[in-house]
Formats: sequence, C-alpha cells, structure tokens
Amino acid sequence: MAGLLVKQYAHFQAIIDFNALSGRRQRGLAAAYSAKYKFQMIIYPDIEIQNSQSVNLLRGLREQPVTYNLSPRDAARQFQAAGAEWLHIVDLDGVFQGGRHNAELMCQIIEEAKVPVQVAGGLRTENAVDWWFDHGATRVVLGTVAVKNQNLLRDVCSRYPEKVVVSIDARGGYVLIDGWRTRTSFTPMELARNFEDVGAAAIIYTDIDRFENHPESSLAATTEIATAIRIPVISTGTVDTLDDVSYLKYLPNISGVIVGRALFSKAVRLEDAIAVASGPGVDPSLAGEGVRTRAPVPPKATRASNYRTLGRELLDMDRAHKAGAISDSQYEQAKSDLLQKFSS
Repeated sequence: MAGLLVKQYAHFQAIIDFNALSGRRQRGLAAAYSAKYKFQMIIYPDIEIQNSQSVNLLRGLREQPVTYNLSPRDAARQFQAAGAEWLHIVDLDGVFQGGRHNAELMCQIIEEAKVPVQVAGGLRTENAVDWWFDHGATRVVLGTVAVKNQNLLRDVCSRYPEKVVVSIDARGGYVLIDGWRTRTSFTPMELARNFEDVGAAAIIYTDIDRFENHPESSLAATTEIATAIRIPVISTGTVDTLDDVSYLKYLPNISGVIVGRALFSKAVRLEDAIAVASGPGVDPSLAGEGVRTRAPVPPKATRASNYRTLGRELLDMDRAHKAGAISDSQYEQAKSDLLQKFSS
C-alpha cells in the first residue's frame, strides 16, 4: 500500500509517507483507495435564488449579487437536459434571514425535476427539515443550525438516515456561520469529525479562501478534510475551470462537486464537467498536501496553437473512449500517459 502512495501526479507533486499518518487517516485513505474502480464524482449544478432570481454572490456578500438572465426553473431544466444527476438549490434569502423565502419557486423546481434535489438555505428548526421532506426534497443541507445545535442535528440525522447533509464553510482555518458573517472558534476538522459521529450523510465543504480567488489558495484544506473522515465530502467553491474538476476527481473521498458560477458564466459546460468527473479516478498519493497553488493559465493571446489543458485533454480522451475509438485498456494507458505529461 505504501508504495502506491508515492507518486508524482499532474501538477500536484504530493508525496506522503503512509506510515506517518494517524490510524484514522490510514483507514480513511485505504477505504478511498479500495473504492478506486467504482468511484464516480457527481457534479451538482448549483442554483442560488435571491428574490426569485438566479444569482451568485461576490465574496458571499448579499449586497453584491450577480444576477443572471436565466430563471431558476429554466436553469433547472437546462441542467437536466445537459445530463445533471442531481440539482442543488439554495434559498439565499433564507441563508441570511432564516426561514423560507423562495419556497414556492423551489417547490416548483422539485415538482418538475426528474432527478433528486438537494435543498439548502435557512433550515434552522426540526419543523423546517420536516417541511422540506414533506414537499419532495431528496436531501436537506444544514449549516448554521448544525453548528449551534448539534442535538437537533443528531435527531434529524436519526429520523432521516442518509438524507441530512451538513455544510462547513471555512475561511482562514475557522468555520463561519450566518451566511459567512460570524466567525466561530471551531476548526473545520473539529466539526467534520463531530458531524461524522452524529450520522450526517455527507459534508459539503466550502473553501472560502479558494472561492474568493486568493492566489495562494489550493485544495489542501479540502483534501485534509476528505482524508480524515469516512463519510463522503462534497466540495464547493473550488471550480472555476474544467481543470479544477479534473484535479478534484483524483482526490480521495470527494464524492461530488457543487458548481454554480462557472456554469452560469459558461466558463464550464455541464456536459464537459460530467464527462471529466465520470469513472474512476481516486489517487491516494494526493492525500497529504492536496493540489498546490493553481498554476496560471496562459492568456489566450499568448497560447501556442496546440495549447491544451488537463481538463480539455481528459474530456477529448473520454469522448474517444465512449465513441469506441479506443479500448478500455488504451483509455487507461492514455490517462496514465497524460498525467505523467502534465507532471513534467
């Protein structure tokens, strides 16, 4: 096992000593690696709703929404047509004020959806959790209340096994609540282990530093959480380009990625993200440090005519495999060759 953990992968150059890890991290890492050949990362298209409109909040500030012309219902339809397996919808007014503010619209999306829907934003009571399950939500996400009232969290996890997901939003090593306005004294790791123990189905981890495009940010924090716990981790705030999807695919225990801004801005096509995310991809050698600081992508004006990113090359390879142009064994060998190419 230890020999498998000493690799150099595309851009990552993350080498760890398996024996130096704690027993808990060894078990989590081994479990992730054992699932290598059945692992598939799910892309969750993110529809954030404020005043009944599709928006994205710059730096998480409700006063600075980027409003999109695409309505939430139309976005849900388009994402499903593009192959979405899940939808993630957020009541942003509920995030900041608590309660239900866009419930009618969100219920319409749930009723029309042909895929499972995960609901977030403003769920602060047990009655609120009950209400959303009564109105068709497949899973609910608890954030602020999960930090403030872990007895409530334990109760709803017991009543709705595998249906309650917990959100951890972190900046500068500490967890934020109340729509990123209140800093707690908890570290993400402390809460992740607590949430695992109370029976959460998964953890949504938001790396706010990376979301805010800090140049020194990496996927190290996301990787540390994912390898330390047994329950699945869904990453958010980490995707700006198709390459980001490629990197996340190879991290242990990342079961899904929530993508919103990159889809609405058309920086990433959902079909492409799903294609890159599908199939096996776990590489446990990334567990120690995660992906280092993102390498800058050359501006279009300075790129060579044959310039290709990791994400684009993986996408083209996936298409060739699905079209039958290359066999399964050729596909696996080509991926290995590609990753070595990008590590040089």
